[in-house]
Amino acid sequence: MPQPEQVVITDAKLSASEDLERRQRRYLWTMLIRVVCFAAMFFVPGWWKLAAVAGAVFLPAIAVLLANEQDRRAPSPPRPEVPEVSRPALPAADVIKGEVAPDKTD
Repeated sequence: MPQPEQVVITDAKLSASEDLERRQRRYLWTMLIRVVCFAAMFFVPGWWKLAAVAGAVFLPAIAVLLANEQDRRAPSPPRPEVPEVSRPALPAADVIKGEVAPDKTD
């Protein structure tokens, strides 16, 4: 009988709600940085003012691109089958009998 393909949880994509929440957070943080750039235009001197203007102008486009990014991970290749190994059980003589003492930490 053929074995079913092994699925590894780390290969799974995010759920739709988690993906949406992650993209919304990324958009919010990018737009908050834009607000900081707008405020910085009035307080920073020299070429820093140009950097703040550039951030305020270009960050909305970057924020939209990041918010629309989808999880495009390709599925991983199938894992090689690992043969089951027969492991002998321990003989009863190797089992150590004892009692469990109550925890004395307070």
